[in-house]
Amino acid sequence: MNNEQFKQVIEFFQSLQDRICTSLGALETTQKFQQDAWQHANGGGGRTRVLRGEVFESAGVNFSHVLGDKMPGSATAKRPELAGAGFEASGVSLVIHPDNPFIPTSHANVRVFRTTGKKVSKWWFGGGFDLTPYYPFDEDVIHWHQTAKAACDPFGQEVYPKFKAWCDDYFYLKHRKETRGVGGLFFDDLNQWGFEKSFAFIQAIGNAFVEAYIPIVQKRMNTPFEQKHKDFQKYRRGRYVEFNLVYDRGTLFGLQSGGRTESILMSMPPEVSFRYNYQPEEGSQEAQLYEYLKPREWV
Repeated sequence: MNNEQFKQVIEFFQSLQDRICTSLGALETTQKFQQDAWQHANGGGGRTRVLRGEVFESAGVNFSHVLGDKMPGSATAKRPELAGAGFEASGVSLVIHPDNPFIPTSHANVRVFRTTGKKVSKWWFGGGFDLTPYYPFDEDVIHWHQTAKAACDPFGQEVYPKFKAWCDDYFYLKHRKETRGVGGLFFDDLNQWGFEKSFAFIQAIGNAFVEAYIPIVQKRMNTPFEQKHKDFQKYRRGRYVEFNLVYDRGTLFGLQSGGRTESILMSMPPEVSFRYNYQPEEGSQEAQLYEYLKPREWV
């Protein structure tokens, strides 16, 4: 990947952040995204945008472009041959925590890495998106996966099944023996298609997020809810915290590479609760969620 190609990717990521923020912001009546522009100590920087409104208790959409002299351990764990290389990385990452418990939490990320300072240059793309409902509806989950599959299909019929399974495996809390939600797509180390096709795929996935998520928000945002629903949402948000702090490679990479801590941890829910040995009442709405927390074919 040459400098001009890397520039193209960065420009797309900046545009993607703008378009996602516009789509999310359009659902709010009074509040708007607030932006913090920041600089990275080794070069580059980013734009962190956070919205706290009536529909979205917290919506964070990050763009970053950072450089470093040494690849963090989280990036070389599966690539030991790159230890000691420098790096340049860019991406858009977002986490949406709605206020209404009947709207799922959602996460998306598209990113690019390339090594610097070594004779052999390596580059790859990664990313995906996943959905974390508290009170799931089959039609919402099916729509989510149909949109994911439609984005993948032009690149090969094997792409969606592969990256859907990768998502189920990645967003799995081993200590809880449950998935974080109902999945979606996850992929990393994508370079075997060459730059043009790989970049086209990244664009397709980034652009598909709004198409996948906004209709679900619009359908559920006016659903009446009670305090018991909010309490369960806060309890289940604890699983999100557990995953991000224990397993998530993106969080580890950001912290290990000297990224802006506030931007990295903006993924955390604003209100969360932990309850000792909580068990939902058998047959309740809350108990139904646990039937969804294992891999399932949706399309």
